Amino acid sequence: MLSRVADTIYWLARYMERTQSMLQVIRIQYIASQDEPHYWGWQPLLHTYGDLSEKEIKQRAPHTPQVLYHLVFDRQNGASVYHNIVRGRENARAVQDHITKEVWQSLNDYYHLIRQDSVAHQTLGEDPVSGLDGLIQQGVLYVGTVQNTMPRDEGYIFLKLGKFLERALQVTDMLRLNQHLFGEESEHGGAPELRYLLYSLLGYELYLKTYQGQLEARSVLELTLYNADFPHSLLYSLGQLLRYCERLKDKSRPESYEQLRFLIGKARTTVAYSTLESQQGEALGKFLAQVRGELLEVAAALSSSYFGNG
Repeated sequence: MLSRVADTIYWLARYMERTQSMLQVIRIQYIASQDEPHYWGWQPLLHTYGDLSEKEIKQRAPHTPQVLYHLVFDRQNGASVYHNIVRGRENARAVQDHITKEVWQSLNDYYHLIRQDSVAHQTLGEDPVSGLDGLIQQGVLYVGTVQNTMPRDEGYIFLKLGKFLERALQVTDMLRLNQHLFGEESEHGGAPELRYLLYSLLGYELYLKTYQGQLEARSVLELTLYNADFPHSLLYSLGQLLRYCERLKDKSRPESYEQLRFLIGKARTTVAYSTLESQQGEALGKFLAQVRGELLEVAAALSSSYFGNG
């Protein structure tokens, strides 16, 4: 496979995984803003998914429709959901010979859906949850279409590498945004925020089944870092990255494969052999920054060794 094609497919997967993560987080934060009398505010998401100045963030944060517009539909915001979908579709268009027609159709439908005025009107006014749900469902359709129609060839491998690298980065960033919940002083005071964090990561139901008790910061952190059966845990995502990296062994130059495998294994080891006891207070922030840095090293290795960008 040409390096240009591999790069395009990889970024297609990253854009679409980022889109799903953003929509789920925005949906849950909107629900929290309506249900919680002491809602903690939109500022963290505006910092993460926007390009506004501090002054602009303070002006928009109290106005939920303005926040939703900026995060989801704003064509001037390079980090918006709209832009991720547009970039994903552009990438798919460029590699139509390497994806199935069903995958292309699902992305094309997604693009036309988010451009509909009725979707924006519903999301920004009438029923934001239903509007966001419609977009999320189209994303789920894309995921199922990839799973059920793509041949398990090199293109599929790079789709999966992009998907799980982006997921690991998104989970790391979500934990960094919420690291104040995991300090010793927050052990009993952050239950609503912990619940919404789990909802954002699609882990609330699994948490209840696994721990069968009240929400505790330690257990939430354990689930999101170490549970190998939880599809949005760091350990699961890194395990999948290693799995698909190993499928490149016979399709790569030995030195490129060994470097990529080493870097993924290094990040996985950092997570797998860390301990909850060492993730208290400021140590958690340093740990997450280290993991994020190691994930970016994986991305750089893919870019330079497999996509010819370095």
